[in-house]
Amino acid sequence: MGDELHSRNTAGTLLLTRELTEAWLDFPATRRTEVHQTLDFLRASDYFFLRLSMASAKAAANAGHGVRGSSVVTSMNLSCRDFAIRVSGLGERWFRGPHPELEGRLFEGFTMDDVEWIGGESHHAETVGLGGFAQAAAFALQAYQGGSPDAMVEMNRRMYDITVGEHPEYQIPYFAYRGTPVGIDVVKVVKTGITPVIDGGLAGRGGGQIGAGILRAPMECFRAAAAAWEETYGDAPVPAAGA
Repeated sequence: MGDELHSRNTAGTLLLTRELTEAWLDFPATRRTEVHQTLDFLRASDYFFLRLSMASAKAAANAGHGVRGSSVVTSMNLSCRDFAIRVSGLGERWFRGPHPELEGRLFEGFTMDDVEWIGGESHHAETVGLGGFAQAAAFALQAYQGGSPDAMVEMNRRMYDITVGEHPEYQIPYFAYRGTPVGIDVVKVVKTGITPVIDGGLAGRGGGQIGAGILRAPMECFRAAAAAWEETYGDAPVPAAGA
């Protein structure tokens, strides 16, 4: 329905509201004011479902952590200082790099000097095959974060080159319902030179959101992780990279 569940959650929020509406109608009349307040909040909060999609993505990625020999990324995080990833077969080590490269569209009246990096875990969406890995399912983002349909399709296709599988449930109609690319492999990232693309909102130095765009994860994290994976498993009988 046009969501990639990182920068666009409009349909997800509407579907959740629809599922909850019947229960709200069963509330006693004395709760009517609260029901209206809740509906007003959801009507004005297209991003509401993002909180649920992030939590779901984090739970799914965590379930794949700790697999011996795996070079699959199970977390991508951003802070005010840097960007970091965690890899399934490398324990609790974090591999850090600079902030991502940014290609964005700013709201009227703002410049790139107004952008502020903030902490967050919304990049879990891309870790499990959503967000930038499902761009071809969310062409409506053009008007929001820039780009073109052709560019979104091409970016999405390139993500298949750095992942180990296709998601059985997250499917892209434009690709004849092919599953989204899932399971970022640090070995493939370094080998191909292709880094993950991330859909994201842009925060302002004065607070609030001032735009949206595409973030390209820094290669430094993946080089460090791939080197650590090779050092740990290079001579050991382990599953194929990304297994």
